This record gives sequence, C-alpha cells and structure tokens, in this order.
Amino acid sequence: MAFPLFKMGYGRWKAFFYSTLSGLVEPVGGLLGIFLVSLSSSILPYALSFAAGAMIYVVSDEMIPETHRCGVESRATFGLMAGFILMMVLDVILS
Repeated sequence: MAFPLFKMGYGRWKAFFYSTLSGLVEPVGGLLGIFLVSLSSSILPYALSFAAGAMIYVVSDEMIPETHRCGVESRATFGLMAGFILMMVLDVILS
C-alpha cells in the first residue's frame, strides 16, 4: 500500500505511516473474527438448518412447479430424485 501512496505524491514517511496504520487494523479484525467464530459454533447448526429449510422451500414452491409446466414432468421428477440421491451418497461418503 505504501508504494501506490508514494506514487500518488505522498512523502516516503507519510506513505509508510498510512500503510502501517492501515495494517494495524488487521489484528483487531482477526481477534474479532476469532470471537465471532467461537460464538457461531453454538448457533451454526440452527443457522444451517434454517438455510436448508429455505432452500427446500424455494425448490418446492418455485422450481418444481416451473419444471412441470413444460411437459417434461417425468424427466424433472427423475432429475430431482437423482440429485437428492447423489446428495445423500456424497454426504455419507464425505462425512
């Protein structure tokens, strides 16, 4: 960051000072991240459950009716079942 500031016309020490000042924020952000991760470990299962429920709702409310309008109901249903089976197999293999 110091080099672009220097090229913009800042002096060497001023560019060094501003780039060092901007770098001092990173440890604070790291500590804040550690704190938030420690809090989120207890909330994570509920948040993921909510996200999964939202995805199931979107698929069942929006995508399934749309695929059944075009006259390809059996292929759409087969694709949904194959995708679900693949997801379950990958869950078992990768867990």
